[in-house]
Amino acid sequence: MNKKILQLAIPSIISNITVPLLGLIDVAIVGHLGAASYIGAIAVGGMLFTIIYWVFGFLRMGTSGMTSQAFGSRDLREVVRVLLRAVSVGVCISLCLLLLQYPIRKLAFALIETTPEVERLATVYFNICIWGAPAVLGLYGFAGWYIGMQNSRFPMFIAITQNVVNIVASLSFVFLLGMKVEGVALGTLLAQYGGLLMAVLLWFRYYGRLKVNVRWREIGEKAAMRRFFSLNSDIFFRTLCLVAVTTFFTSTGARQGDVVLAVNTLLMQLFTLFSYIMDGFAYAGEALAGRYIGARNKQALNRMIRLLFGWGVGLSLFFTVLYAAGGKGFLGLLTNDVSVIHEAGSYFYWVLAVPLAGFAAFLWDGILIGATATRQMLWAMLVASGCFFLVYYLFEGEMGNHALWMAFLVYLSLRGIVQTKLWSRFSKGDRPAP
Repeated sequence: MNKKILQLAIPSIISNITVPLLGLIDVAIVGHLGAASYIGAIAVGGMLFTIIYWVFGFLRMGTSGMTSQAFGSRDLREVVRVLLRAVSVGVCISLCLLLLQYPIRKLAFALIETTPEVERLATVYFNICIWGAPAVLGLYGFAGWYIGMQNSRFPMFIAITQNVVNIVASLSFVFLLGMKVEGVALGTLLAQYGGLLMAVLLWFRYYGRLKVNVRWREIGEKAAMRRFFSLNSDIFFRTLCLVAVTTFFTSTGARQGDVVLAVNTLLMQLFTLFSYIMDGFAYAGEALAGRYIGARNKQALNRMIRLLFGWGVGLSLFFTVLYAAGGKGFLGLLTNDVSVIHEAGSYFYWVLAVPLAGFAAFLWDGILIGATATRQMLWAMLVASGCFFLVYYLFEGEMGNHALWMAFLVYLSLRGIVQTKLWSRFSKGDRPAP
């Protein structure tokens, strides 16, 4: 069982780490063009697409849970139907984004305060990259499907392909053809479609035999589509809560001055690093929980959960010790601003508590997605998000930025606690899962 967990978790961790590389590569290239406005344009444009695509992350998560259950029950026809539904819905959503790109862009720049030059360049970046929406959302469906099929290596291969294409294409457009922001945007666009092409080729090469199970008339079956949208709507609203907490955390830090904003941003990098690791194990939980639920193997399901939480506790203790020993040195690599490093010291103990406070939330997210228990995820997120805002406003006056970090820890902890309780109640049913 540990081998199965690691075979799914390690490639997923590698895929997670490569995700921010796409944006980092773009910033590195425009950083050599001689004007800060280029960096600002890529930062603003990248942020817009991160928010847009993050909201539609349910296409990956919902697909993973439904696919893994169909795989566990050996229902190959349903396995294929789930993929076709996910990709079809992704394409429909992307077409809506393309049709509404003008009002989306105008609304975004009305909310974001930038200089006229940054807005002009970011508009160029947006107008090109928005055409990658069909590729990105289509890839969400494929990525969730591969994980549900107990294959996290293919999403890793796709992520690596995207980075290679992005590097080669962006460098060629910018330094060989003399393009600037538009060259970086075209490189990103090609990388997105290169990843989609890779996903399709891998499917035909290794899963092409499943084509015999394609029944186009069954794709839009009312009951199945109702379940698909019910599960994904829960994940959608759960993601909105997640975005609300994250956005509030950043904007509240910004209102307290540049130093506090810099401190919060740097310290959150330590949380982000930990989250990449735990997300990998959450993906393993998605795939295996759905598989054993589909196979109605309650014994294997419970064993997997115990071992998964064993990995969670062990890794949380490891990261706590690692951050205590070298976390401040890591901050020194990110900035040489003495005032920021000094100020970060007074908040550092909050970061040390993050791994143990937050690991259960990540793992339960994965298990509940595999169990398609998305309503339980949503309830837990609603409770945790509400308490996040409550704790912050109760203690803001006395604690300042410390109240923000305390609220964040309460938010992480409550997600895990509430999900544990809901799983316990859910698992008492007739099915081998909550």
